[in-house]
Amino acid sequence: MYVADSLRYDGKMPYMRCGNSGLKLPRLSLGLWHNFGDSASQEEADKILKAAFDAGITHFDLANNYGYPAGSAESNFGQLFRKNFLPYRDEIIVSTKAGFGMWPGPYGDGSSRKYLLSSLDQSLKRMGLDYVDIFYSHRYDGETPIEETVQALARAVQSGKALYVGLSNYPVDKAREAIDMLHSEKIPYIIYQGRYNLLDRSAEDGMFQMLQEKGSGFIAYCVLAQGLISDRYLSGIPADSRAADPHGYLQTSDVKEEVINRMRRLNEIAASRGQSLAQMAFAWILHNNNVTTALTGVSSLKQLQNNLQALQNINFSDEELREICNR
Repeated sequence: MYVADSLRYDGKMPYMRCGNSGLKLPRLSLGLWHNFGDSASQEEADKILKAAFDAGITHFDLANNYGYPAGSAESNFGQLFRKNFLPYRDEIIVSTKAGFGMWPGPYGDGSSRKYLLSSLDQSLKRMGLDYVDIFYSHRYDGETPIEETVQALARAVQSGKALYVGLSNYPVDKAREAIDMLHSEKIPYIIYQGRYNLLDRSAEDGMFQMLQEKGSGFIAYCVLAQGLISDRYLSGIPADSRAADPHGYLQTSDVKEEVINRMRRLNEIAASRGQSLAQMAFAWILHNNNVTTALTGVSSLKQLQNNLQALQNINFSDEELREICNR
């Protein structure tokens, strides 16, 4: 029987209030996008989940389509959750999302009321949970009226199947519209999940400012750009890397020479700070007070332990920040 580390709340993991809500999230959260599907080692997944919780990571982030095949991450997580974490349910934040293709036909994709609520029911069944803590609309589909999506998120809360709701991958104007509607309906919207890293800083172009105005938290994903922002590809594409995985989102064509050259320059700055490039990438994200928490998606216990070390130094001098931006 797994017994959680009694020192998991000893102060090593800082927590930050999510927007204007009463909910606090760990500065690092565990993302289960790639490495909890049927093609992944469940023994390693078990180790990762337990080590994360022991380190104070209380937030596990999923979506209906995570894993290969889609849905397998939720199913596998549910098995491991029932095995290890049932006594700790009230200490844990579980989030899931719906928005991308999951089943055939016109109702298995998008942001409609039918799809979102059906998907939430399926996610709860796969995970064996009565409710999730955060339920996201995973994307703005460009067709469904915002009012309909908002009504579906409201229903998720009113039915007791979600405690809070969030948005992900929305353009700034549509996110603002949805948040205003959710607030007017007194639905506990608390967080926006968006891509943010050293290669993609688009969240700085209006999103952060809007979310601050609306009292929303921000959770960053793809902090390492699927592993590009690390020392993983500095000397080529390893056979066991995400870029070499035919089922992965990162393709060999993404590993471009100009990107790798920039990573080599950034790696020099990281080394001068006594950090790996991946650790510096997380530290740089968490240095930004607009970011409530950052998702770490790992395939091994060693990777998790390495990423956790980023918390030991998230401070940057002005000169370091200028060098990072210039390189």
